[in-house]
Amino acid sequence: MSEWKEVELSELINFGNGKKKPESEGDIPIYGGNGILGFSADSNYENETIIIGRVGAYCGSVYYENKPIWVSDNALAAKAKNGYSTKFLYYFLKNANLNQHAGGSSHPLVTQTLLNSLEYEVCIDEVEQNSIAEVLSSLDDKIDLLHRQNQTLEQMAETLFRQWFVEEADASWEVKKLKELVDIGIGRTPPRKEFHWFSKSISDVKWVSIKDLGDSGVFVLDTSEYLTEEAVEKFNIPIIPPNTVILSFKMTLGRVAITTEHMLSNEAIAHFKFNDETPFTKEFLYFYLKTYPYETLGSTSSIVTSINSGMIKDMEAIIPDDETLTKFENQVIDYFDKIKSNQKQINNLSDLRDTLLPKLMSGEIRIDTDE
Repeated sequence: MSEWKEVELSELINFGNGKKKPESEGDIPIYGGNGILGFSADSNYENETIIIGRVGAYCGSVYYENKPIWVSDNALAAKAKNGYSTKFLYYFLKNANLNQHAGGSSHPLVTQTLLNSLEYEVCIDEVEQNSIAEVLSSLDDKIDLLHRQNQTLEQMAETLFRQWFVEEADASWEVKKLKELVDIGIGRTPPRKEFHWFSKSISDVKWVSIKDLGDSGVFVLDTSEYLTEEAVEKFNIPIIPPNTVILSFKMTLGRVAITTEHMLSNEAIAHFKFNDETPFTKEFLYFYLKTYPYETLGSTSSIVTSINSGMIKDMEAIIPDDETLTKFENQVIDYFDKIKSNQKQINNLSDLRDTLLPKLMSGEIRIDTDE
């Protein structure tokens, strides 16, 4: 493997510091350790740039851009030296788990000096680097396309919802409290110190957290943690059926999603099970909860802590006429089906990319670059 050798990162990459966020406003992304922080009229790096989180919780995170950007002072910039592929080195650094090298136990930190000194066995042939990056980029491009397609589909459905049920709402439509229309349940968490109740095994029951809601999109397909069947029974944790709308109402308020199988949740998430009295569909309830003015339930200064399950149950919902609801359902059902299909494809492509990444970066899988 003559194209692979042990090198310090300083032989491949020029690292640079970020600077304090500018005050100007524009359309140039400002990058920090956790991604885009805002937008500016100024830039301090152009063309292909790798951004690395420098300090704190996002220390070692890695991003890529190929346009003018501003790198803030809680991040570092990395530029490939001549003869090396920036995109390949982006994937290489993502796979390297830079956070493990961070100094400072209570406040993790990566520095240029540290990064320059790190040694890895790495492909140094630019042709092969480009070929590896092309394989991984093609997967990321497809994932990004599907994400953007889902955003468009959801926006189209939400536009219809707002038009028919907000802007053109009929004053004669009945209004009732949610607890009169659906069965509202709250999740539960076993004692955290008793580790044996928690699991990473797909054979156990998926347990939804607020972070999972933030990562999921419209439908929850995966969760970062599972609970054992014994935990479900011992702590009488409510089981959430498939196709149930769920809502976060503590800490992070207003994240909404739909389950795809029997799941569980923690106590910061409410679920809305339909019964014989429920007059609307999950698609209607999804957008009703997503667009609900939660600031009306408590003071703006204490909105994060003031919302409780009683307030959720007492939220009022309109009951449109059957004809309008049916018309809405017929319009959006295909959007939701396509979104779910796209999310499944995103998961499959992400799994493939994450499987290939370490194998391509270690040389376990080689790309044939011979013509």
